Amino acid sequence: MNNVLVVIDMQNDFIDGSLGSKEAVAIVPNVVEKVKNFNGMVLYTRDTHLDNYLHTLEGTYLPVSHCIKGSHGWQIHEQLECLRITSPIDKNGFGSIQLGEYLKDINKKTPITSITLVGVCTDICVISNAMILKAFLPETNIIVDASCCAGVTKETHKNALLAMKQCQIIIENEEA
Repeated sequence: MNNVLVVIDMQNDFIDGSLGSKEAVAIVPNVVEKVKNFNGMVLYTRDTHLDNYLHTLEGTYLPVSHCIKGSHGWQIHEQLECLRITSPIDKNGFGSIQLGEYLKDINKKTPITSITLVGVCTDICVISNAMILKAFLPETNIIVDASCCAGVTKETHKNALLAMKQCQIIIENEEA
């Protein structure tokens, strides 16, 4: 059995920094336990922007400077950083084509049974990467652990989970 866990953007700016939330802070212990107890490969993505972020298209729609390469906010939260074994996959947008290509290549050599996603933000980066992975690996179970995810708001978190369900992504530990 070849399982993969992808920890999406568990960085300081998204947890308790410029775009942080109490929901993101609350999932940190769940994500730490998930990583510690996961039986398989664990990968991390890292939202990565440059100093010119506010002059990018994303920056015009979300004018909050965050995850600037090299800054404290860009770093993976210390409770998760200390568990990281592989280099993070830096991405300059919501989803990572590189992540999809990497896992597709692994799948050719050793078929992947499932890919589980956890992290932030459910309604932006988690859903984007889930959809990319579904496109790259349509015959692989893509799972999102809702108890290890936080959205921009509770409502958009729930909407993203519903949208992913409609696209045959398995949602685990969804709140009632």
